[in-house]
Amino acid sequence: MNMLVDGEWRTDAYETTTEEGAFERQETPFRDWIRDEPDARFQPEAGRYHLYVSYACPWAHRTLIARSLLGLEDAISVSVVDPYRDEDGWQFTPEKDGCTRDHVHDADYLRELYVRADPDATCRVTVPVLWDTKEDTIVNNESKEIVRMFDTAFGDLATKDVDLYPEGYREDVDRILEEIYEPINNGVYRAGFATKQEPYDEAIDDLFSALDHWDDVLADQRYLAGDRLTEADVAMFTTLVRFDNVYHTHFMCNVQYIHEYDHLWPYLRDLYQTPGVAGTVHMDHIKEHYYTTHPSVTPHRIVARGPDLEFDAPHDRDELPGGPPDALVATA
Repeated sequence: MNMLVDGEWRTDAYETTTEEGAFERQETPFRDWIRDEPDARFQPEAGRYHLYVSYACPWAHRTLIARSLLGLEDAISVSVVDPYRDEDGWQFTPEKDGCTRDHVHDADYLRELYVRADPDATCRVTVPVLWDTKEDTIVNNESKEIVRMFDTAFGDLATKDVDLYPEGYREDVDRILEEIYEPINNGVYRAGFATKQEPYDEAIDDLFSALDHWDDVLADQRYLAGDRLTEADVAMFTTLVRFDNVYHTHFMCNVQYIHEYDHLWPYLRDLYQTPGVAGTVHMDHIKEHYYTTHPSVTPHRIVARGPDLEFDAPHDRDELPGGPPDALVATA
């Protein structure tokens, strides 16, 4: 796997699996925080921060959804990398549909920004990246923390009265985020990148046991934490929306499609139809990235055609208690 080692780009420096054949995700290295406090190094300011994303990446997708739901589009600008990632890593190809140039430094590759932030960086080059144009550095490249910062530090800059981490739900949100991460969000990768049968089987067992559990939970409540849309739903959505088109086939998560679940499927459609969400979904980027960027999984880079899902079909989830915040319904 390709990564930076002491600021130099290497194509042979990182193994994604252990000797036992299990997928192992590397920790993200930039973990500073934006705080609405007078003495904070990074303070919320309109136009100060820039978000680097791939439409294909579920972790980056979380930050785009939060930015949209909270109404931070004018406060935080965005650059979009090419969904195809070769040995040189994430690149900027503004001539390609849906992609942009690097609006801050006009770099050719995302790795250039990592080195700009830390000339001796030793890490993978991943999205999302939250960049501070004032300090000229990376603030954070951990999606969960970026979403939380958007939700807790940018209230005065948000144009929508939306709270994805509401008081009274926070303990449940944190618990659910923890519960779905390893078996579901990371579980699809554990299955897809496993190189031996045993870790693959373990990942699949964990994944579908967790999906079955949450399908049951959603029989009686609209969202994962009850009647409120929260960060937990954003985290679940970005995995579920990719599942049938990518993970089911590409990552061999083929025990069951999401569209075959009684409650997860209408729940997914409900989230997709929430104002501000559908516009962040770019299935063309998603499918191109997964099927063309992992040669160890799909060496011929053939993009699977189906399935053709009706994310806009009625879902009847509005019969359950709760619903999207009034600020989102008003913008529909």
